[in-house]
Amino acid sequence: MKILKVQTLRGPNYWSIRRHKLILMRLDLEELDEKFSDQIPGFYEALVQTLPSLEEHFCSPGCRGGFLQRVREGTLMGHIVEHVAIELQALAGMPVDFGRTRESSTPGVYRVVFEYLNPIAGRYAGRAAVRLCQSLVNGSYPASELEQDLTELKQIWADAALGPTTEAIVKEAEARGIPWFEWPVRSLVQFGSGVYQRQIQTAQTDRTGVLGVELAGDKEATKVMLARIGIPVPKGEVIRRFENLAEAIADVGGFPIVLKPLDGNHGRGITLNITSMAQAEAAYDFAKAESKDGMVMVEQYCQGRDFRVLVINGKVAAVAERVPAHVIGDGRSTVADLVEQTNQDPQRGHGHDNILTRIKLDQTSQDLLDAQGCSLSSVPGEGKVCYLKATANLSTGGVAIDRTDEIHPENIWIAERTARLVNLDIAGIDISSPDLAQPMRENGGVIVEVNAAPGLRMHLQPSQGQPRNVAAPIVDWLFPPGTPCQVPIISLTGTNGKTTTTRLTAHLFRQTGKVVGYTTTDGTYVGDYMAEAGDNTGPQSAELILQDPTVEIAVLETARGGMLRSGLAFAHCDVGVVLNVSADHLGLHDIDTLEDMARVKSILAEATHPEGYVVLNAEDPLVAAMAERVQAKIAYFSLDPEHPLIQSHIQTGGLVAVYQDQQLVFRKGNQRIEIAKAVDVPLTLGGKAPFMIANALAACLVAYVQGVTIEQIVAGLQTFQASVEQTPGRMNLIDLGRIHALLDYAHNPASYEAVGGFVRNWSAGERIGVIGAPGDRRDQDFILLGKLSAQYFDWIIVKEDYDTRGRAKGEVAHLIAAGIQQANPDCRHEVILDEVLAIQTALTKASHGSLVVILPESVHRALDLIEFTRSAESEIAPSFLC
Repeated sequence: MKILKVQTLRGPNYWSIRRHKLILMRLDLEELDEKFSDQIPGFYEALVQTLPSLEEHFCSPGCRGGFLQRVREGTLMGHIVEHVAIELQALAGMPVDFGRTRESSTPGVYRVVFEYLNPIAGRYAGRAAVRLCQSLVNGSYPASELEQDLTELKQIWADAALGPTTEAIVKEAEARGIPWFEWPVRSLVQFGSGVYQRQIQTAQTDRTGVLGVELAGDKEATKVMLARIGIPVPKGEVIRRFENLAEAIADVGGFPIVLKPLDGNHGRGITLNITSMAQAEAAYDFAKAESKDGMVMVEQYCQGRDFRVLVINGKVAAVAERVPAHVIGDGRSTVADLVEQTNQDPQRGHGHDNILTRIKLDQTSQDLLDAQGCSLSSVPGEGKVCYLKATANLSTGGVAIDRTDEIHPENIWIAERTARLVNLDIAGIDISSPDLAQPMRENGGVIVEVNAAPGLRMHLQPSQGQPRNVAAPIVDWLFPPGTPCQVPIISLTGTNGKTTTTRLTAHLFRQTGKVVGYTTTDGTYVGDYMAEAGDNTGPQSAELILQDPTVEIAVLETARGGMLRSGLAFAHCDVGVVLNVSADHLGLHDIDTLEDMARVKSILAEATHPEGYVVLNAEDPLVAAMAERVQAKIAYFSLDPEHPLIQSHIQTGGLVAVYQDQQLVFRKGNQRIEIAKAVDVPLTLGGKAPFMIANALAACLVAYVQGVTIEQIVAGLQTFQASVEQTPGRMNLIDLGRIHALLDYAHNPASYEAVGGFVRNWSAGERIGVIGAPGDRRDQDFILLGKLSAQYFDWIIVKEDYDTRGRAKGEVAHLIAAGIQQANPDCRHEVILDEVLAIQTALTKASHGSLVVILPESVHRALDLIEFTRSAESEIAPSFLC
């Protein structure tokens, strides 16, 4: 078998609207094509022996063992690879269960689709599955290879983990339908979109002030401020030199003391309960090494238990008691053995992988054991506690006990005042106290330090006590109930008219005064400026708009290529628009029929939010049929106000936009709203371009259902033109004095027909066409373009794109010419392959009053030629003619 191509889908897609994260693998079965699993000796037995957990795969039989039943009875290898890729991920800790396998247009080549949680792991699992199945077919697959693949998959998953704090906030956001993006810098995560977006970095938000973070990092400054408002803190001194250590110890009241770096965090560099000068000297060196500025805090050691109080948006959300890493004697095992036994707990892992962290022994552990009168080889009596770490951080093996329901109201008051004083929206307040159920000011409790970006693991998954969903108040803080989290998303697709309708829709929304971000085949725009040039109709360009913090409305042209390659960039849009489905790009990516193409376009309609609107072309049967598959409300547009679908929709109270009595009109039940006369809408070229009227109707519907007023819609229609500035390459009618030039990017039969509808209405002079098409279409498509052109033009020049897209030079042009000859042998036509020469010939030889229609590969190159013709008296030619 051979993997031909692997794609990573990240949003609603051709295979599933709900399952966004899919790997699509194009797999050539080669010699295994049409060879079913029951025809391969020993394959079933070897597969079951290698992956017995496949018994849990139901597959089409719908029961446990269903998939293995299919293998036993006989199924093709592509199907087996799909299930193996799913199972490998599950065994590596990434449970997924969705898959599909379908034959492609190429015999023997299959499209294998399966779910992933991490894209790198998903692609690896696909390759490993092919390798495993091929090895089993060949009769050998060593267990060590499976073990190696699973180890690699587990490592990929561990490397990609967000961390417990970020993951908890992300899951809470997902549960509320809030979209999120992971920026590839500094573990930054964005929630929401556009102007409503919020950002976090672990438990630090975009509202966490720099001053608050700085204060929390300066432990001495924090203590001074807290003491000034009557909050109990331990005595302390800051020193930079070792020779000041003894004096500082005396100033804080003598031993026992604590030494820690002034700017430390996560327990690094801290030594507690120091009782001698020898210990103090070692602890000073330890703290100094962890301090960025060389400052060491000498602090009074307060006897008590270690508590962490989490304050979110000024309110206490959770309380945990932290107990340092320790073992409890059983009277038989050494300390070293007890550590090993403790680390075998499945709840313990490396770093932040699990609820608890494995205990790592170091010199600090040895010193602490010495102070307790034992060593690693000692056998502590039953029930005796041996502490292995001085600090109670979970990251060093400590455990957490939930105490949220026990904290005294006065201590809550102190903690909330502390967070507000330090100016942290999310604060972890460390308290040393005999018992937080009693007022700190009565039992000698003190606030030891205040932490920015506190870890949430101890509250989410305490070792003992009730877990607290502290991610919920964080998300409430980011997005208070009732506030939006994302900007309105309008997504438009169709075979023809997408760019014009997208630009017009964006223009209508701009009448509201809001910042509109939109993507087109010409580029990506934010407000008045182009953010990025190019054919930007895929998910990556859409993400640019959704991640921009100034965008208030997103209008996204959405082409079939991006949907097939990666899926949509969003889970739901607020308005989905499908303009039409016609023959273009057929034969590519296994999309061979108009019905296949309609299925691609319907992705957008099906992904429209149930409370939103899908705008559909009532006159296109393939588009109108999409209404059966959507959950959103439906609005139709049509040039025919008497169309049966339009009439039935009106009768049931539905919204439509129609062209009636030479006007653009909204209809809903008995209500009729006249928008504008077509002759007053410049885009329609005086009402002579029917397909532009249809585009305008669709754009008006989008604006209307999103609350744009009729007055604003009319203002937008009257100020939007089919001009080079607003719609380059889309029905640009240019007056050159002696002749007119019409520039349009028509490149498929439907768009040729649309342009032809306008050409037929041209009465003065000749109708001249400079025509061509991209080379990645079918032969019959080129012939049809020639036949259509013969109906519209008096003289045709067939040119060819410079990028032939794999075709031999002249092949496309001669197929188009053959179509002209078949349709009308008397039609004047000639082949000039060079586009520049073809356009130049038409413009210079056209008779007075003629219309020269140019369908170029490069709009900008054609515009330069037209401008050169306009100023023909100039002796300076554009560079491309030199």
